[in-house]
Amino acid sequence: MSGRIESERETVIIFDTTLRDGEQSPGASMTVEEKLRVAEALEELGVDVIEAGFPIASEGDFHAVREIAKRVRKSVVCGLARATEADIDRAGEALQPAERKRIHTFIATSPLHMKYKLQMEPEEVLERVRESVRRARRWTDDVEWSGEDASRSERDFLCRCIETAIAAGATTINIPDTVGYAYPEEFADLIRYIRDHVPNIDRAVISVHCHNDLGLAVANSLRALEAGARQVECTINGIGERAGNAALEEIVMAIRTRGDILPFRTNIDTTKIMAASRLVSAVTGFTVQPNKAIVGANAFAHESGIHQDGVLKHAQTYEIMRPEDVGLARSSLVLGKHSGRHAFRRKLEELGYHLGDNALNEAFRRFKELADRKKQVYDEDIIALVDQEIQDLEQRVRLESLQVACGTERTPHAAVAVRVNGEVRQAEAEGDGPVDAAFRAIREAVPHEAELQLFQIHAITGGTDAQAAVTVRLARDGQVFHGHASDTDTIVAAAKAYLAALDRLMRRRERSAHDAVAVGSP
Repeated sequence: MSGRIESERETVIIFDTTLRDGEQSPGASMTVEEKLRVAEALEELGVDVIEAGFPIASEGDFHAVREIAKRVRKSVVCGLARATEADIDRAGEALQPAERKRIHTFIATSPLHMKYKLQMEPEEVLERVRESVRRARRWTDDVEWSGEDASRSERDFLCRCIETAIAAGATTINIPDTVGYAYPEEFADLIRYIRDHVPNIDRAVISVHCHNDLGLAVANSLRALEAGARQVECTINGIGERAGNAALEEIVMAIRTRGDILPFRTNIDTTKIMAASRLVSAVTGFTVQPNKAIVGANAFAHESGIHQDGVLKHAQTYEIMRPEDVGLARSSLVLGKHSGRHAFRRKLEELGYHLGDNALNEAFRRFKELADRKKQVYDEDIIALVDQEIQDLEQRVRLESLQVACGTERTPHAAVAVRVNGEVRQAEAEGDGPVDAAFRAIREAVPHEAELQLFQIHAITGGTDAQAAVTVRLARDGQVFHGHASDTDTIVAAAKAYLAALDRLMRRRERSAHDAVAVGSP
């Protein structure tokens, strides 16, 4: 695509809600430090608007939004608020340090939600729309209004709400498919209806926020763009409540790849997509499925002989995108045990990591240990190693040591030493297998009532010396907590993943003692 044609295309605003809607995925809660890292990655990616959180939800959310507002300069920083004075003022306070800020306020507009959730009459909702937008305008000129459950709302009433919101000062109007119910052509028709029936719609940008309950979030979003929407709300890796949201990487690459039918452009630097995907996966513990579009491990892999032959002759026979376009390095074997610190730093930068001297030194030490154990060190190995290093630095519950004895002639036995807030605790236990014994020993060292819901292993690369990537899910009181870890020793990786999930559980328990609970969202 030539530069001239690209510049003539309309720009689609990318509104990323990984830090708000994405974090509402069960078990995907992030610490303030993790949110800051993700926010910085989103800004580097070129995201136009970063929805940093729901400030009134908790002190932790307020603090995270405020810290992100201090750090981010190029992207707009957005805070979510229900249509109440307390919510809006709290969002305004959190966003005060931001160079560019937006308040996103919402209220339900469907008959079902108004009757059973809000217990309000339509006229009351209309007045609340007017009041909430006006209140938000006291804090910023950039105000977004959403009609929650818009796709199941009565169209004429939804249009009245939109007209009211724009008259009160809203500059962006978001149309959410909150429960993922819409069908692509039906959703596109709703956008066209709004454009035809809201007299002041030309004063606002139409946005869409699609959930993936029927697997149609990306399709609905793209059809909405064709119908006149110019902002898409999405998340990295498609994470979010229930089945998730429209995936940023799929929206962006669909626009880039199918410019023949989607005459738009975005401000996203697509070469940063893989780095952002890996970071979000690492901090949430949500492993990306191998066949996930754009960022899955198999997205650019070819096993079929016919496919391999075609790709070798001409890549476009089976690849509609280049791996380099999304930041996936073509090289496989990259470094070995004789590689120096300078080469290691340069490789990290190629992979999207910029570590301080202390973190770099520790990562380099771990790399040398890994290189001694593995014959071949791949990019994926280095990514896993650095993600593990970053996670270990932030965890307050960490594995100090683990010894496991097992075999056909004995009951598996594990002895662990776990550091909890600086205190080392030791314990031993037997189990049905080495992993079960390790988990039982950890429970003895750090007593808790959580239930193990998921234990999943996959190899990061090929070969018997491959690092094992382990995901663990713990559940307690209706909440779930994920942990993710990697190591060439599968049992060690399992123990680290278990402790990572336990660390998140303990942090949430501390926060819940004094945090309020958010109610509802688009």
